[in-house]
Amino acid sequence: MTLREHSSTDTSKAPFSNSILVLIVLAVLGFVTFISQKNKSKQMPTDSDIASFCSVTGASNKDAKKFLEKYKRLDAAVDAYYTNPNQFSIATSKQPSNAPSTSKLTVLFNEYKDPESEDITIDGTIKLCQDLEKDPEDVVLLAVAYELKSPEIGHWTKKGWVDGWKANGCDSLPGMKTAVARFGEQLSSDPAYFRKVYLYTFDLGRTEGARSLAMESAQAFWSLLLPFGLEGGALSHIPLTDSDHDVDMSGAEGWQSEYTQWWFDFLTEKGGKGVSKDTWSMFLDFMRSIDAKFEKYDMEAAWPSTIDDFVEYAKDRLASKA
Repeated sequence: MTLREHSSTDTSKAPFSNSILVLIVLAVLGFVTFISQKNKSKQMPTDSDIASFCSVTGASNKDAKKFLEKYKRLDAAVDAYYTNPNQFSIATSKQPSNAPSTSKLTVLFNEYKDPESEDITIDGTIKLCQDLEKDPEDVVLLAVAYELKSPEIGHWTKKGWVDGWKANGCDSLPGMKTAVARFGEQLSSDPAYFRKVYLYTFDLGRTEGARSLAMESAQAFWSLLLPFGLEGGALSHIPLTDSDHDVDMSGAEGWQSEYTQWWFDFLTEKGGKGVSKDTWSMFLDFMRSIDAKFEKYDMEAAWPSTIDDFVEYAKDRLASKA
């Protein structure tokens, strides 16, 4: 065989050898990917994460497992729950024949609508409250505002009105009265629902363009929300756990009703024109976790400085009573 013939023979075998090599590499990569995905799917939520999820959201253990299994991280699962707590509910395949009527809701909306606006404004809101047999300053109106996605106090858009009432299964005044009663019960006793309404209230009460909630408005909203949640159990105390995950019962009674007035007194003495969103949202967690004597408060944790200062203020007031 000549040198040229030998060279030609070797070259003809190369494509076949390279193809085999490529197939082997692809098979190995596919196997590694399969094993990785299989191991990832076996990751189960820990008991600690399930307990934390339930204490923050008020959800059941069953729902906690479903959210944690899907979203893996505790923070992502909690965010997903607040976005759509019913995403794992079994949806009906057919819309029931008695579904709320958009046309009926539109007629009702027009009865309250401002003739010089596209929306329901203050006068219409007062008439609505009369028809619902609710005081305009009743705390349940904050829950109604959350359900109908009101952009500001005493202001209701047609879309929010129609979508909100339809989601709650009503298109008549009697149905709305029933729904409003249900909102009140939930707001009083359900920690997860209370939290949604509470957080929504901050944006509801802010003036357009403002980053903080005016101090006067903040205290007015707290005066409505906090006693209501404390009385009904939505703001029930969350006992602390030690390093061995044992419940610490020494401060189980938690926040006392008189502390709400102390909080207002402290804010008045301190001065300031507004409450930041950070302080507003974290105050809810502070209320539910603090012990009655403020002894378990962690000054090194990431609490807003306003809450740090209040703890010192409250300790001084407790000492003066002793």
